[in-house]
Amino acid sequence: MAIARANARAWLLVNTGTYGLLVIGFVVGLLFPELSQDRATALEDDGTGELVRSVFATPALFALLILAVNVFRLSLLTIIVPSVVVPFAGLACFGYWAVQTGVTLVPASAGGWVALIPHVLTVVIELQAYALCCLGVYVLGRSWVRPRSAGVTLHRQGYLTGLRQLAVLAVPALVLLVVGAVWEAYSLRYLVGPLARLLA
Repeated sequence: MAIARANARAWLLVNTGTYGLLVIGFVVGLLFPELSQDRATALEDDGTGELVRSVFATPALFALLILAVNVFRLSLLTIIVPSVVVPFAGLACFGYWAVQTGVTLVPASAGGWVALIPHVLTVVIELQAYALCCLGVYVLGRSWVRPRSAGVTLHRQGYLTGLRQLAVLAVPALVLLVVGAVWEAYSLRYLVGPLARLLA
């Protein structure tokens, strides 16, 4: 986490933006329930809902599916890959995803609110992983655009320096995503039912 400490202000802004945008999306979903319903319908139409139901009863497989989605579709394709082509592009892509996800998370039923209780920890863990990726692409973009900020003179050198720092930050991000995937799969499988009965 030396990179986060060395970029304390950026790290604070990244965290604020990461969690703040999701909260904004959640509030929007509460105010306009039809948006949340549209997102739920879209997830059914694209097969996501059916895929989740097919593996839900097997937590280990469910966790692997969650991890694959979070690593490849979100961390790599949404945050990292756009940023290695266009400086900071992944930050904009992730910001859009965070708001959209906030809207999606709004429960449509009492059972959904119960499921949200253990899922809050999942959100905290996984967003922290994405925040590390976002800090990495910020450092990459800054080093690329202003190589002197990385202690080098050429843009190519700045780019490579930024990539190395991004790779360093990707390691704890991956660890968090593994923890988040395991917690999400097992908590949804084994905690939601007892919680629902307890709160009924």
